[in-house]
Amino acid sequence: ASVIAFDMRPTPITDFTNDPQRLRQTIDILLRNNPAFRENNLWDALKFTLNGGRGDSVVLDKSGDYDKGKQAEYSGMASLKAKRKAIILVASGIDTFSKSNYAEARRIVQEAGVPVYVISTGNLFYKKYEQYLGAIDGIDGSPGRLTFLQAQNAMNTIAKESGGKHYPMTFEGEVPGYMKEIVAMMRNQYSLAYDLAEKRPPGSRNKLEVKVDIDGDGVYDDKVYQVQHRPYYIAPGKEEKKKK
Repeated sequence: ASVIAFDMRPTPITDFTNDPQRLRQTIDILLRNNPAFRENNLWDALKFTLNGGRGDSVVLDKSGDYDKGKQAEYSGMASLKAKRKAIILVASGIDTFSKSNYAEARRIVQEAGVPVYVISTGNLFYKKYEQYLGAIDGIDGSPGRLTFLQAQNAMNTIAKESGGKHYPMTFEGEVPGYMKEIVAMMRNQYSLAYDLAEKRPPGSRNKLEVKVDIDGDGVYDDKVYQVQHRPYYIAPGKEEKKKK
């Protein structure tokens, strides 16, 4: 596992590790510290997590370099060689200042083939303070009801199109149950490959449909076995622009 925190920019707290003690240290850092900025650059963080890039040095590895503001390369999930890969995204779903936009982040998620399991904290805040929120964002930058609804829709889309699942948290006590379900889904995660009958144009979207027939009787057992998968596949390469 690797843990990335984000406010104004994504910061790797620890690089990929199998050490439980190191992961506990990571969580302790997050619990002891508040974000340095109010900004919530969600799309930049998601892009960085999947594709990697140049960012803050890993805090637990090079604390001296981190204090000096130095940067290091982070490989990203898409290039990670592992049989099972997933992202657990804990966020409100609201983005305030990202250089990347929602459409770009969505495209990256669609192409990466890495399921994103979203635990959205925005729903908890919305349910608790809905009666005090205005319909639209306030002058002071406080989010309105419409912003929270848009954030939830965005998290639904990111989770669905990645082959993951969205958990709109209402109470903090629900989180352990979410984690158990995510662990169960990851333990039952399979990679399926197939050959295309014909070459698809770069950037084209191709619908995926996965059906299960356990006993081979020709009847799909969809009601008994639920298959979690991304709804379509994006052919590699940039989409060619049509000439006028």
